[in-house]
Formats: sequence, structure tokens, C-alpha cells
Amino acid sequence: MAALNLHHLRLFHAVAHEGSLTGAARQLNLSPSALSAQLRTLEQSLGQDLFERQGRSLILTEAGRLALDHADAIFRTAADLTATLRETGRPRRALRVGALATLSRNFQMRFLRRLLGRPDVEVVLRSGLQGDLLRGLETLTLDVVLTNIQPARDAGRRYLIQHLDEQPVGLIGTPRRIGAGAPLATLLAREPLILPTAETAIRAAFDTLLARLGLTVTIAAEVDDMAMIRLLAREDAGLAVIPPIVVQDELASGQLLEAHSLEGIHELFLAVTLDRRFPNPLLAELIAPPAA
Repeated sequence: MAALNLHHLRLFHAVAHEGSLTGAARQLNLSPSALSAQLRTLEQSLGQDLFERQGRSLILTEAGRLALDHADAIFRTAADLTATLRETGRPRRALRVGALATLSRNFQMRFLRRLLGRPDVEVVLRSGLQGDLLRGLETLTLDVVLTNIQPARDAGRRYLIQHLDEQPVGLIGTPRRIGAGAPLATLLAREPLILPTAETAIRAAFDTLLARLGLTVTIAAEVDDMAMIRLLAREDAGLAVIPPIVVQDELASGQLLEAHSLEGIHELFLAVTLDRRFPNPLLAELIAPPAA
């Protein structure tokens, strides 16, 4: 196999970051036709198309996204070597993670812990709405999405959905508010509650529990962000319906207590990826392969 032409790779790197042939050609002081010819030579040497054209824009293919990851690492390492002469020469690899904005930060840290602090790995973490994150998967700007909402699967979407963990949900609050061993029904009827919003799976299951117990409750707050529910519970605004992992530090210190585990109510933690020819190899260190 012929050696990779780093000049061609640098031209590809410029085009990929510029997003257009014309802009990159101007930046590189080349004609667009000359630049296009050298990109075709690189594609032929790699045996893969690196771009697809959409209007006037060039969009990276999956092979192109993989090539850009490596090009970024190669040129970053070269720049660091020139500047400091202290690099080991091992390129840093990037893992791009999208996380649902309402997902437990403690769970996210637990998921990423094996990669954090490694000198050869850069973790790029973005939070947002589920639809935006899934579009990031489809455009190859994200490698994995962490969520607690099962995405729809159909013939047009190649999502691979893997179950990472399942956490029980508890009724949690300050020692003052919980008191000494009151039954679940008593606490629910007596104390104001901090609840997830109505569209969440936890809330739907909790409302079913209330109906089964025949209870009417006082709602102190309905919140779509687990981090905010945690803060409200710490401020003693009410008893929170929340997975213990979200408040694990407060439970360990005794600032909060779990009065009851809510039987039958769980939060799922899922990793969503695409069925890709070139998956990010770092994912194999975090997610077990799906069963055959």
C-alpha cells in the first residue's frame, strides 16, 4: 500500500474545516480545480469517498469524518511536537458524546470515568434535546448519545440502542422533612413533592402509583432537569421523586435521606449509536458489544 501523502491530507483537512472547496482554495492560495484534483487523488489512495456534495457545500461522509479525526490528531501532534518537544508521539483520539440535558450528571461521569484524564483521549461532551442529539449522530458529529428516553426505531434509522444501567427511583428529602420512619402513603399525603415533568417515564409511573394508592398530593415543583430537582431537595423545598444516583453525594454525607424506594419505578440509562462501518474505537472501551 502506498504511503499516505501528508500534503494531500493537509489539503483535505483545510477543506473539511472550511466546508467548501472555494473557501479552502482561497485560504490555500490554490485554484479550486487544482485543489479538487488533489482531493480526488487522496480519495483514490484511500479507496473511499471523503465528501458528498449538497448544493454548494461539501459534507463529510462517514469515511471522511474518520479521516478528519485522524488528520486533526496528526496535525495537532505535529504542532505540539514542534512547540514543546515533549509529546510522546501518540495521537490523541476524540470521543464525541451527546447527553440529554436532563440526564443525571453523576451517571454521565460514571460512564466516562475510564477515559477521563487519559493523555491519549479527548472527550467532547455536548448536552441538548433528544432530537438535536440524534441529528448529531446522523450527521456524524456525535459518536454516542446518552439518554433515558427510548428513541423510535424505523427502517430509515440505523440506531443501535444499548441498555447501560437501570436505577431505582426513591422518595428523597432532608432528615427534617422525612422524620422517623413514616409510611410511604403518609409522607406522600403530608409533604409537598418535587416531581419530574409529565412527559417523563418516571412521572408516568409515579402517577400510576398515586392512582393505585388513591392519593392526592401537593406538588411543590415540576422540573425537567434532574440537577434542579437535586438542588430543590437540598433546599428542603419538598420530597423529591428521583433516582438515588442523582444525589449520591448528599446521601453519602447524610444531607439527604431516602425515605422509600418506589417499587416498580426505574430510570433506564441508554447509549444510542449508529450502525456505522467505522465506529469510534473508544466506544468499545465503554459499551459492551450488543448480543448476537
